[in-house]
Amino acid sequence: MTVFLIIASLVLALVGLVGAIVPGIAGPPFSFLGVLAVSFVAGVNHSTQFLVVMGILGAIIFVLDYVVPIWGTKTLGGTKAGVRGSTIGLILGLLFTIFFPIGFIAVLLGPFIGAYIGEKSAGVDDHLAWRSALGSFLGFLAGTFIKVVYAVVCLFFIIKDLIGLI
Repeated sequence: MTVFLIIASLVLALVGLVGAIVPGIAGPPFSFLGVLAVSFVAGVNHSTQFLVVMGILGAIIFVLDYVVPIWGTKTLGGTKAGVRGSTIGLILGLLFTIFFPIGFIAVLLGPFIGAYIGEKSAGVDDHLAWRSALGSFLGFLAGTFIKVVYAVVCLFFIIKDLIGLI
């Protein structure tokens, strides 16, 4: 059982790292499950408090990944139409990911294109529409950065725990 838990924790952590970069794969939950799996290995002692904090952080980061592009749109001057467009673009991008193997590109571009179309449909000039779209894209990049940091931290704890067993 120990070998299975070790392999599972490493696989989950690696899927979490890939998911932090590739849109459409929920990276933070996989990373957390990797930490949780290694905590059941004999000789690894994670406190309940540590696991709760890591789980809450993972959940917050998971949600922020969908909120930050919208926030980025608003920060760079996007109107409600741009925010709605960014949200619709994100949802359509996620749906596209389910049905097409290269759909992750749609998740990357969906909020950007959605924000631009939303702003243009509201009669905003090109310059402000592009700023709004850029805010959406920068928000997406910020969300990705946060997910990568969380995934690397989880992987660090897993590797540290496994090295401690040797």
